[in-house]
Amino acid sequence: MRRIKSCLEGTRWDGMTLDMRKIIIHISFLILTFIAPAHAESFYGLATHGTPKYGPDFDHLSYVNPDAPKGGTLKQARIGTFDTLNPFSIKGKADDGLALFYDRLMARVWDEPFTLYPLIAESVDIPEDRSALTVHINPAARFHNGNPITADDVLFSFETLKEKGRPNMRQIYRLVETIEKIDDHTVKMTFGEGYNRETVMILAMMPVLSKAYWTGRDFEETTLDTPVGSGPYRIAEVDPGRKLVLERVPDYWAANLPVNRGQFNFDRLVFDYYRDDTVAFESFKAGEYDLRRENDIAQWVSAYDFTAVQNGAVKTQSFPHARPEKVRSLIFNTRRAPFDDIRVRKALTLALDFDWINKTLFHGHFKRITSYYPNSELAAHGQPSAGETALLGPWKDQLPEDVFGPSWTPPASDVRQNLKTADALLKEAGWTIENGRRVKNGQPFSFEILLNAPEEEKIALAFIRSLKRLGIDAHVRVLDSAAYRGRLNDYDFDMTLYYWWNSLSPGTEQMLYWSCAAANQPARWNFAGICNPAVDALAQDIADAKDRADLVAHAHALDRVLMAGHYMIPLYYAGEDDIAYRAFLHHPETIPIYGPVLETWWTDNIMGNK
Repeated sequence: MRRIKSCLEGTRWDGMTLDMRKIIIHISFLILTFIAPAHAESFYGLATHGTPKYGPDFDHLSYVNPDAPKGGTLKQARIGTFDTLNPFSIKGKADDGLALFYDRLMARVWDEPFTLYPLIAESVDIPEDRSALTVHINPAARFHNGNPITADDVLFSFETLKEKGRPNMRQIYRLVETIEKIDDHTVKMTFGEGYNRETVMILAMMPVLSKAYWTGRDFEETTLDTPVGSGPYRIAEVDPGRKLVLERVPDYWAANLPVNRGQFNFDRLVFDYYRDDTVAFESFKAGEYDLRRENDIAQWVSAYDFTAVQNGAVKTQSFPHARPEKVRSLIFNTRRAPFDDIRVRKALTLALDFDWINKTLFHGHFKRITSYYPNSELAAHGQPSAGETALLGPWKDQLPEDVFGPSWTPPASDVRQNLKTADALLKEAGWTIENGRRVKNGQPFSFEILLNAPEEEKIALAFIRSLKRLGIDAHVRVLDSAAYRGRLNDYDFDMTLYYWWNSLSPGTEQMLYWSCAAANQPARWNFAGICNPAVDALAQDIADAKDRADLVAHAHALDRVLMAGHYMIPLYYAGEDDIAYRAFLHHPETIPIYGPVLETWWTDNIMGNK
């Protein structure tokens, strides 16, 4: 029996009162609860774990203003350039705003770790083992040219993205063993070997392309021709590499879906491109664009005192959030000596004077990273729970004792004592002092810190000064983005300042970050060369956690093992988003766990900033 998960408003509900719609939804829900097949898992929203926050009669998301006015323009800055309007091909660089040009089967929300709600798919059927996904397309779904979205478009999108899409799409979509068209509005995907709980979620977020438009065109080439989209915005103006303008679709088919209500409020979105951030900041001060996310904390603390801030024309606000922050760190390449010795890695971690760096370079604004999931519930704290201990138990004989004790905390800010402890660890590892230099078997301790940006150099140089006190000779090399990426992909470095980035719903990517297989494959994200059977087992199982509590326990256990391995020297995170914006912009009072969502903002300057 087909499950009903359609929205409360749309073409099929015309003429009904809101109460009538709610009654129909509740009746359908009750029928399905008692007579639907036992293998059916979800009635409305689709969550990786647990029960979705919103039920079948919800009217709008909790972090939107459903009465937000429509109109006006939001101008933002981009750094660099763009050369394609196809964000799904591996070639070229597309603007991030194009995500608003394409609708997906289901929409993700930002006040739950990983939950999806109806969009193009008004309903989905999923067996208990999550081995298949049946998509029922909303009959009201339309492309911008008015053509209906059909099963043929879904099949075409799947096959195209599986063969020609981005690598992450290709990897997941190839887990689909068979895909079949049931009727013009129904498609069924059956998964093959290697799928997990997250597979169905990723497939349910598939963007839908117009088969009529893309047939006969080269999907893999860059293009500045305007494609046919289906999302809340369409492309209004393209100045290649300089400006992209999107305009709100006035008759957008999904505007009144509960998951969309209160969002996409600006009539126009303008993205102006600048050659570097210094120029962009000066343009913001001059009033050339409306909203700026500030990533340079020194600038946030010291440079936002210009006239527009002083007179209230520009507001500055820090928005706390609960998503994992970047795991920004100095990463050891453990494939190479001497960083294959954990005693050396511990010693160099002690040598970093974080308090001095934070106070001197960052005005004391940052917190020290103590986890691979900083700023989130996934970070391990204190003693292991019973669940964590059970997961770690099978590896007890192969793991250091500190995995089973309190979670890792940074050393006290006693530089003298830290360097003494580091010296003892280095001597234990065979690195002694001769004529003021650290040596082993006659070879000096010398290595290179590879950087991607000049602004990172001040951190590396502060670290190098501390290392000199230990007799260690380190030097910095800054490369341009292309050269740096090539070295990173080939793991051709001693140490690098880079990061990992996790979500609140970690899954299959954990194997790409931490597994032995990834350590030996170029262009993965296991930069440190981590290879540990306990890490492999925990990372493999995290995507199949049976519920949220199980997922959190797996993340905590994995976090403890990784931190105990000393594969990085943890740096800093903020735990908030720093945003400056014109006073005519407004945002909802409720900020979701992932932080501010600009699609929910609006303006009272409807005519003034066209």
